[in-house]
Amino acid sequence: MFFIDNLHFDQNGLIPAIAQDWVDGAVLMMAWMNKESITKTLESGEVHYWSRSRKELWHKGKTSGHFQKLKGIRTDCDSDTILLSIEQIGSIACHTGKRSCFFKDLETNKDVLHPPSNACSELFNVIESRKSNPEEGSYTNTLLKEGDNKILKKIGEETAEFIMACKDKNPISVANEAADLLFHMQVSLAHQNVSWEEVLKVLVKRRGAPRRNQ
Repeated sequence: MFFIDNLHFDQNGLIPAIAQDWVDGAVLMMAWMNKESITKTLESGEVHYWSRSRKELWHKGKTSGHFQKLKGIRTDCDSDTILLSIEQIGSIACHTGKRSCFFKDLETNKDVLHPPSNACSELFNVIESRKSNPEEGSYTNTLLKEGDNKILKKIGEETAEFIMACKDKNPISVANEAADLLFHMQVSLAHQNVSWEEVLKVLVKRRGAPRRNQ
């Protein structure tokens, strides 16, 4: 753990630590760590922070059950901030009961349901929202209402268009058709009650997996 000595702590021996969901990249919370909490985190595999108010080690989730399992740890270019890649147990990082502490939109002064993450996850959140709260004139709701026959037909059509775009070697068309195909696949997932997170978890499990013989 020699790298700890290379970190730049503040005058109080603390360093800011940002917790990020290891699957979809959502920013969940920010807290403080010191050498002791970093060491304890690395030894236990569960994140420990330093509580500035209580001036003691803080095992995240010990009281709430919302533990954070460490999946990776990085530092920024100046070595004065830590980025924790974590698996959030219970999908709640904030003491308010929300998934992320970053839920207040400054422009609207309203709470947002989902924290910023990758574009695909945000798209699926919109689709799920349409499913729960249908909107008149929504193409997504039209697909969901007509069900598998309509959705699967569209997936077939979009797959064919994606293939043709690839055959034509047109990068812009390939990107557009890939986006259309992905959207309709996500609508199908929502219709089948399969979350996008489950798909991402499958991909995560395949990271570094042994290569398959063709």
